[in-house]
Formats: sequence, structure tokens, C-alpha cells
Amino acid sequence: MLTAASPPPLLRGRVRVGVLLFALTTATHAAGPAAHAELGEELSGGATTVFDDGRNAFSYPAANLTSDRQTDFFIGNSFFKKNWVEAPASTRARDGLGPHFIARACAGCHVLDGRGAPPKTRGGVAIEPPTGLLFRLSIPGDGGIYGVVSEPTYGGQLNNRAIQGVQPEARVQIRYQTIAGRFADGARYQLRQPLYRFTDLAYGKLHPQTLISPRVAPQVIGLGLLEAIRADDILANAERQRIANNGISGRPNRVWDAYAQEWVIGRFGWKANVGSVAHQDAGAFVGDIGITSQRFSNDGCTDAQPDCRDAVAREAGVRRARGESPVDIDERTLDKVIFYTRTLAVPARRRWDAPEVLRGKRLFHDAGCASCHVPQYRTGELNGLPELSGQTIRPYTDLLLHDMGEHLADHRPDFAADGREWRTPPLWGIGLIKTVNRHTYYLHDGRARDLMEAVLWHGGEAEAAKQRVLQLTKSERAALLSFLQSL
Repeated sequence: MLTAASPPPLLRGRVRVGVLLFALTTATHAAGPAAHAELGEELSGGATTVFDDGRNAFSYPAANLTSDRQTDFFIGNSFFKKNWVEAPASTRARDGLGPHFIARACAGCHVLDGRGAPPKTRGGVAIEPPTGLLFRLSIPGDGGIYGVVSEPTYGGQLNNRAIQGVQPEARVQIRYQTIAGRFADGARYQLRQPLYRFTDLAYGKLHPQTLISPRVAPQVIGLGLLEAIRADDILANAERQRIANNGISGRPNRVWDAYAQEWVIGRFGWKANVGSVAHQDAGAFVGDIGITSQRFSNDGCTDAQPDCRDAVAREAGVRRARGESPVDIDERTLDKVIFYTRTLAVPARRRWDAPEVLRGKRLFHDAGCASCHVPQYRTGELNGLPELSGQTIRPYTDLLLHDMGEHLADHRPDFAADGREWRTPPLWGIGLIKTVNRHTYYLHDGRARDLMEAVLWHGGEAEAAKQRVLQLTKSERAALLSFLQSL
């Protein structure tokens, strides 16, 4: 079993990347539909790509990262994976958990830097509390730089765990409703529609206009490369779709970035509601683990949560007595975690030139999937990260918001995103989710139990593409899945 710190596969990856770089420089970078294998097509992350299709495939540093830079990567890795504890504690570098939280570590939801999953079910009902699935809460209104107006009693997110002396906010019950359908050749399929209910609400009723959005933790590979995509290229995707006038009309989200201190294009999160990796990481630390930092210094206790506020006051008192910083994580450590998540490598594709995979690739393009799942970019310059700059990458996303239809709607706006819109998620790495995370749950709430179910949930702007997939024969469907599994 390889670990993230194991050097042999990194060395192999570097050697192979080095050989293939020459091929890349001579390649034709056409992104259009093709039944042939393109030169360098397996290098999803360009020169950052690593070659490992095992359990740790998502946990390697970019292949072109120097050994000195890898030191920072592994320091960030340790703070991403290790559990935080309640303050005060003997381990002062890792205390400050809560008062409310969902997980004790980033890796609690992003297991092995991979994808979270909804709780296990029995008889269509969840039988354990969610960890890799969280619930955003808000009420109608203009959230300004926060994007949304938080629910007044529970805040912007339901946290189902808490430190000693503080009440967990609620329990989550999930059950699934079956939706049946058929392909054109008569083959049957079943989808499952999740239904959510909160019980044991510790601080009283939710606001009557509460809007709820379930979000599964996505895999965290290639985030820095997505950040390096030029804004002009994202806007060009929207303009191309507008000109095509074929029912696809993606648009960028516009979000406030706490690090840039300006409005930027949203790139991360299920609704493209975050503009940078730094904002994403610092926001997740305080939202999911209760770890405050310089830019996110508020634990989020509301006026209706006195035990939460008392816990924060006790911790602050201890820190003052010790002469310590009032926040839980210092900027130097947080920067290491941000560097880590920016430089997590994307694994190379498998069987990318196999005939069935190429057939599936053609079907993918013919169905119109590539209109939103844009295959290829050349990254721009990313300050301080030359390894990620000027790379030919294949993330399969346009980073735009699209109306995905009523079945997937959460009816909860988030900055410019409306209640039916979701960001096109990158597809790189999806074929390795089963290997890395031991499950195959997809979409924003994990309702899809395999890749075909994920396709069949598409509606709205993607309805036409889904209808084309419904017309495919059994062997064509298998080829399409082979292509997706190769990503």
C-alpha cells in the first residue's frame, strides 16, 4: 500500500511526465470531439500529473514540485489530515475545535483527499449521522459580501456535533424516494430522491423561511490548476454558449473574496460561491471544524446559542492568560494548508487510448456534454506557483452556473446563483472515486449511486444531452461509462 509520503511513484511520475512533455509541445490541442487519442491526453494536470491509480491517487504533490516545495506540501498535509482537539489542550498547535463542528479534520470529510458520501442507509433511511454531507442554511434576502443571509438561530450551516458542554445543533434524518424510468431500448433504471428532516433542534425552531442546501464534500485534487484558469477563458465559455444559442447558457457567479478583498468570478463550491482556494480553505476551517483564523475570526455562535458563546468566551480567556493569539490557526500554518490544497496533483487517465474509451469519448461529445464539461485549457500565470502556470490541463468543466432542472433544485440562491443553478463540476478523477473512497456516490448531495444515475439526473439546460443518452444502446452506454471511468 502506497502512502502520500512514498517517493517511488512520484519519481516514476516525474520521469514519465518528462518524456511526455516533448509530445505535448508538438500536440494539436484541439478540444473538439475526436474519436482518436490526442497526444498527451492522459496528462489531465499537464506536468503536475502523477501516475498512480491506487487508494492514494488523490494524495500526491504536483509531479513538478521540487523537493524543497514538497516540504511545505507535507506540512500542510499534516494539518489537513490530523484531528483538531478542544481548547485548552496540551497540543497548542492543534487546539480550538468547535464549539460546533461537523468533523475534527479536513480529512474527516475529504477522506484521502477524495469525495464525501451521504450516510449509509437501511430500507431507504439513513442509519448514521452525516459527516461528508453538510447542510447550508439561509433565509431570503441580500447577503451582500456573504452571499446569503444566514438562518438567525443556527447560522449558515447546520452542525451536528459539538464540544463538551455545548449542544449539537440537530440530528439529520434522510430517506429516499424511488423514481423509475427506462432507456429507449427498454432497459429499466431507478433513481433515488433524497428527503431531509431535522430533529432534536437544540435551540428551537428554524426560521419559517429557511432555505436548505445539502452539499457533499468534493475531491480536492487540482484546485490550484482551476484557480490558474484565466478569467477571460471562463467568460469566453459563457460567450460561446450564448452565441451557439442551443439552450446552454452558462454564466459566472460573482462572489466576494476575503483574501483579494474584491468581487471575483466564483470557481469553487457546488454553486461556484467561492473565488479562491485560500478563501475556500479558511472558510471551511471555521465553518466545518470551528477553527478561526485572521480573516474568519468569528466562531459563528448566534444570539440563540448561549452555551456556544460561553465556550468561546472561556477559550478566549485561557488564550489571553497564556498570551496567545485569539484565533485558532496562525497565518503561517494556514498558508501551508492552502499551499497543500493548491498543489494536490491530478492523477493521469487510464485506458485513455482504448477503442471503447475513444468510442465513449465520441458519444460524450455527440451528446453535447462537452458544451459544459469543457475538456481542455491552458492555464495562465498563478502568482507564486510556477508549477501550475502555463499548463495544458483537462478538467472537463466550464466553471459556469447552469440551470440543472427542478429535480436537482435546492431553491436556495447563493450570490448570483439561483435555486436551480449549479456549477459544472470538474470530471477529472471521477473514475477513481471508487478506488480512493470505496463508494460511487455522485452529484451535490450524493444521491446518484453510479455515474449513469448522475447523468440521468441532469435536467434544465442539460435535458437535451440526457435525452440523447436515453437513446443510446446498451453497448453505447457501456462505452460512455468507460470514457467517464477513464477520467
